Amino acid sequence: LIRALLDLNGSHRYRLYFNEAPAEGFFPQGNRVEWRVIPFPRMWTHLRLAWEVTTHPPDVLFVPAHVLPRVHPRRCVATIHDLGYLHFPETHTPNARRYLDWATRFNARVARRIVVDSEATRADLMHYYGTESERIVVAYPAGTRGMAPVTDPAALEAVRQRYSTGPRYILFLGTLHPRKNPLMLVRAFTTLIRRKAIPDDVHLVLAGQKGWLWHDIVEATRAPETQGRVVLPGYVAGEDLAALLSGAEAFVMPSLYEGFGLPVLEAMACGTPVICSNTSSLPEVAGDAALLIDPYDIEGWADAVMRLLTDHTLRHDLSTRGLERARSFTWENTARRVLAALEAAAEEGDGDV
Repeated sequence: LIRALLDLNGSHRYRLYFNEAPAEGFFPQGNRVEWRVIPFPRMWTHLRLAWEVTTHPPDVLFVPAHVLPRVHPRRCVATIHDLGYLHFPETHTPNARRYLDWATRFNARVARRIVVDSEATRADLMHYYGTESERIVVAYPAGTRGMAPVTDPAALEAVRQRYSTGPRYILFLGTLHPRKNPLMLVRAFTTLIRRKAIPDDVHLVLAGQKGWLWHDIVEATRAPETQGRVVLPGYVAGEDLAALLSGAEAFVMPSLYEGFGLPVLEAMACGTPVICSNTSSLPEVAGDAALLIDPYDIEGWADAVMRLLTDHTLRHDLSTRGLERARSFTWENTARRVLAALEAAAEEGDGDV
């Protein structure tokens, strides 16, 4: 996002604050960009950054994370990515829930504009915190740069070997915890195996780090029917992501709640057919380029997987639509929406950006 803002033409000047110096070449430097490295051991946002923006105030302070400094300039723009702590409080400690609730209330009260990732989060802010609609700006993120279909057979085979996916696989990508709903996927896949409906060479790959209550998920993969058919390769290196997505028969995201759902966008950018939940922000991301299923409907997910494995016309149609839809999510579009929010915040005061 920062790079995209800097790429936009205009006279705006940017001051970037860092806790530690970024890698050389990470951001361009020039007349419009100033860096300030302000190291501090603890509570950087509320102590060190707060002191910096109070003693050397910018015209507008933009925080691309969830928390504004307690002491801040009058004109500020906050970012709220999701309100998952309200929808699934059990996935956060009590202290974390209290802090996130305080930070969101604080942002909603003092920020001139609030940037969110989706209309779903916008609706949540209005419902739970009474935030005025006109102060909320939806700026959809774009995918990771370089996400595109990988067609080189050697590259596809390399990731199959590296992550032990088997010759054909259905791919889930995300942290293994209940909010992502991988346990439902295992149950749907087990249903297909018991029916002898799914070919023996098709595996379910649950790729991602272990999270809260991951033991229940792993235990479900040890059922006699799923032995050797459900693969848990762990973390996927960034350089392997496009090839792993491209080689999948389908990408599946049965999440109960997402503030945006970036993996859906990345799968579409790789031309992989997508099945995802019909909840929260996921329909906004997928549009008409995916099969949308109730995340609690095990039979519905089992049927959707079989449709993609057997209906080649549907696979081609979803792949084509997904590629087209993914192209509509660009960092330039995101930057223009964010810049409009910054300019609106500035116009409500007596300074220029």
